[in-house]
Amino acid sequence: MNRLIPLILAVALFMENMDSTVIATSLPAIAADIQTSPIALKLALTSYLVSLAIFIPVSGWMADRFGAKNVFRAAIAVFVIGSVACAFSNSLGAFVVSRFLQGMGGAMMTPVGRLVLVRSTPKHDLVAAMSWLSVPALVGPLVGPPVGGFITTYFSWHWIFLINVPIGLIGIALATRFLPDMDREPTPPLDFIGFALSGIAASGVVFGLSVISLPALPPATGFITVLVGFVCGALYLLHTRRAQSPLLALDLLRNPVFRASVVGGGMFRIGIGAVPFLLPLMFQLAFGLTPFQSGMITFVTAIGAIGMKLTTAWVFRAFGFRRVLIFGSLIAAGTIAVYGFFTPQTPYAVMIGIILLGGFIRSMFFTGVNALAYADIAPEDISKATPLAAMAQQLNIALGVALAGGILEALTGIHGGPLTLGDFHIAFFLVAAVSAAASIWFVRLAPDAGNAVSGYKGQPTRTKETVTSTTG
Repeated sequence: MNRLIPLILAVALFMENMDSTVIATSLPAIAADIQTSPIALKLALTSYLVSLAIFIPVSGWMADRFGAKNVFRAAIAVFVIGSVACAFSNSLGAFVVSRFLQGMGGAMMTPVGRLVLVRSTPKHDLVAAMSWLSVPALVGPLVGPPVGGFITTYFSWHWIFLINVPIGLIGIALATRFLPDMDREPTPPLDFIGFALSGIAASGVVFGLSVISLPALPPATGFITVLVGFVCGALYLLHTRRAQSPLLALDLLRNPVFRASVVGGGMFRIGIGAVPFLLPLMFQLAFGLTPFQSGMITFVTAIGAIGMKLTTAWVFRAFGFRRVLIFGSLIAAGTIAVYGFFTPQTPYAVMIGIILLGGFIRSMFFTGVNALAYADIAPEDISKATPLAAMAQQLNIALGVALAGGILEALTGIHGGPLTLGDFHIAFFLVAAVSAAASIWFVRLAPDAGNAVSGYKGQPTRTKETVTSTTG
């Protein structure tokens, strides 16, 4: 495996994933500087997520039409331009628009980067390559808050965005030099109706859930936009029955391996998406820790995520996708449930050890789920599968945060007081149950599912030889 390819892609995706969370720590400083309130400025967080939801579906078509390598470099450039615009924003409106522009670049970077990786990596190396590509998604959200706090405290919030300029330029240069040139694929005309319906559906759900969980606007606004999103989603389903080349190829979900990856992995992400919201909040509100102390404890998840890369490929080769994903989802859910037993008296070493273990297992699980998605997909359908999987991931993460916020809101409504430690414990138990339910989808997998990708020899291989390499 050419390790340069996943590493180059991972650096760009790390920039995106870190930037999407780094802003949260700096909201008060940014709000004071541009003369608005931190609550209103949360619209900037939402505008980024909305942009992702709108433009991820079209990323596969763009990659086929203009070339995956070209689109990936252009996505980095758009993200950098959006970063510079954020740094020079002097009003709420300008900042929201700049974050939306950043989201346009981010919407292309993740799915197109994964598409480049799949098309340029031999199938037997896909698990190892995916293990490196999954690091940014796990490390970025954890590194973002402490880095944002440090830069804002000792420098200026503007550097949170300006630091993306040299990183982005280096990423474009490395992509130009080392990423393989890929032929443009024959593409049908863009499905404009599908683009509009899918964009409104996904952005409506993401925007609505964000407003409900982070109330920058009246909650009623969130519920209405979620309803609009579901209505447009239903209209999109009707549209796919008539369209010759729908933008999101939902028929790929008929493939049991791909469906298990998207749906089972999605349920797991709902639970995992709640953890970065719940854990720091519990440490700060219930334990009385500072944001820096909280960040230093949760940061060990990143160490676990990186450490697991050394053994992930071997684990899947030795035990196969089905076994690893079943037990991995249950063990990872178990670590989330254990968070529900943390108290201010729990030794830091114990908490750090359990969080570290969770980082190991979640890293392995996400690597496997991402690789499994392409195990039984024909080469000509890879560009269709990538945005569909990326869109599902984005929606499930938003659902996870909304679920966590909804549980805490419901519990405070029941006992009629402020948040208590017991409320956080119940929330962890509930989201752990959601993550554990993901194992049901992997139990249904055939014992030899994905063997051609994992290299597992325990069962006769029936998986089609469909993931091909453009190298060599």
